[in-house]
Amino acid sequence: MTSPIRDIPLTTIDGRETSLADYADRVVLVVNVASKCGLTPQYEQLEQLQREYGERGFTVLGFPCNQFAGQEPGTAEEIVEFCSASYGVTFPLMEKTRVNGRHAHPLYKELKRTRDHAGLAGPVLWNFEKFLVAPDDTVERFRPKTAPDDPAVIASLERALQQVSSAA
Repeated sequence: MTSPIRDIPLTTIDGRETSLADYADRVVLVVNVASKCGLTPQYEQLEQLQREYGERGFTVLGFPCNQFAGQEPGTAEEIVEFCSASYGVTFPLMEKTRVNGRHAHPLYKELKRTRDHAGLAGPVLWNFEKFLVAPDDTVERFRPKTAPDDPAVIASLERALQQVSSAA
């Protein structure tokens, strides 16, 4: 049986229907991304995590978002081209998504209930906020300026990957 967060419908950037249930046996890092942000170089670290941990049961899911200073203005095709050409992104991208406000995507409405390491929940603060979803549906939250390869992220990722290896 899957949890409600895993049942929330998602759409890939190329229009296919999916959900986190399709990644039930994996650790997933959900990240709202943008192409024209000072934090955009985090794509490089996200792709490195994907390459380093992918075979162990990890997936980055990028959610392009244009809610922060219009820093993701491109079309789906432009976003895919930018991510591929600039950072060699191989991890899945979802359709452009609203993360805050009345029309926030249902996944983000749920994820924003998660408290960060300072104990704060609430709105996504900026591009590249990260939510690590473990196979047991626990979620850890990392704010935008926390780099994807920060020791706290890696430690949480390694702990979550233990669930994958023990289930295998």
